[in-house]
Amino acid sequence: MFIQTEATPNPATLKFLPGKVVLESGTMDFRSASEAAASPLAEKLFTIDGVEGVFFGFDFVSITKGDADWQHIKPAILGAIMEHFMSGAPVIRQEEAAQTSGEDFDEADAEIVATIKELLDTRVRPAVSQDGGDITFHGYRDGIVYLTMRGACAGCPSATATLKHGIENLLRHFLPDVQEVRQI
Repeated sequence: MFIQTEATPNPATLKFLPGKVVLESGTMDFRSASEAAASPLAEKLFTIDGVEGVFFGFDFVSITKGDADWQHIKPAILGAIMEHFMSGAPVIRQEEAAQTSGEDFDEADAEIVATIKELLDTRVRPAVSQDGGDITFHGYRDGIVYLTMRGACAGCPSATATLKHGIENLLRHFLPDVQEVRQI
């Protein structure tokens, strides 16, 4: 098994591509070992000193490190990912697979929200995914769109610029009612 790695715009995060589907749908973000109970793979990755975040996308795993050097922890991460996929164990425990959305918007804005989600899914999320992260809709109130950045995008130095200059301008172009985009 060959696992490719890719740098992300966030120097504290590397993207690992195992050449297999990691999650069939959606994404999962674990920011601590205690949150990782839903995933045998995330649990194993958090046992590696220096790992501070684990994010699963469709075909990748993004790892966020603390003060550790990549040259010291990368071999252990590669080994853990390889061992997991070779074992055939599930990435997510079956009972943990369901997630709640927790979206917040007025039903009168349902058409605007549908357009926001469609623009995010078709124009934003594919690019953000290539950088090892994800962006999800959280809410829309009074012209303000609330988004959650996860994976490599969480804590990325360029995340604010991405939100303000990229996503906000895109949404305002297609939806004049959108005044601002904020990160949750």
